[in-house]
Amino acid sequence: MEYIEISKKTVDECITEACAQLMVTSDNLEYEVISTGSTGFLGLNVKPAVIRARVKSASEEKTQEVKETVEEKKVEVKKEEKPKKKEVKEEKAPEVKKEEKTEEKQISYVYDHEFINRAKEFLANVFGAMNMKVTVDAKYNETDKVLEVELSGDEMGVLIGKRGQTLDSLQYLISLVVNRGSEDYIHVKVDTENYRSRRKATLENLAKNIAYKVRKNRQSVSLEPMNPYERRIIHSALQADKYVTTHSEGEEPFRRVVVTLKK
Repeated sequence: MEYIEISKKTVDECITEACAQLMVTSDNLEYEVISTGSTGFLGLNVKPAVIRARVKSASEEKTQEVKETVEEKKVEVKKEEKPKKKEVKEEKAPEVKKEEKTEEKQISYVYDHEFINRAKEFLANVFGAMNMKVTVDAKYNETDKVLEVELSGDEMGVLIGKRGQTLDSLQYLISLVVNRGSEDYIHVKVDTENYRSRRKATLENLAKNIAYKVRKNRQSVSLEPMNPYERRIIHSALQADKYVTTHSEGEEPFRRVVVTLKK
């Protein structure tokens, strides 16, 4: 397999990105450090870290087997489509519609399971490398058009991390893996122990408390840096408030919500 070149702030970030793009864990990754990068002085002359990476031979064979299996499934579906088109011409309209819906469901079933299996395989490699026993339940929510991944086990606090940062990182990596080579973008949501709902409730309560503080003191309040998802929760919670308004300031990853009194 040919090498890919990754450039990030640090070598560790390069390795993480390479693992995501190649769908392997670090122990199955072969890489060469081209540059360790430099933080410069006072933010000047910053140089990124650069690595060249590829999958080790054993992992490359495993990845190829998965791709061939997926391709075989696609070929089988396509082969079934041709005779069904001929049957459409010979049968009545109501029966044609019924068969077309069946074909769409079959294609959707194969497509859904393709990226569900990608996510499960990637997580199995990650948790295997971490020596963690984690149960992965993944399903595609047709209503919201989201791949929902639920994790369960004995050490979920480790996977959640500080303010959900580890969980967000896993979600980002799975999104890269699932959407690689996909024509349509697939949204991914990773959760464990109902953390997302609990965090949402916490942020909504925080928003209301901050709004009251702004009204009382008549001074703007700047919240801690948050990711885009959490900032949207704050904005949404105070959208209908009669006395305060919200906006975001700063650059990622230090972008934050500011709550101000309406004029």
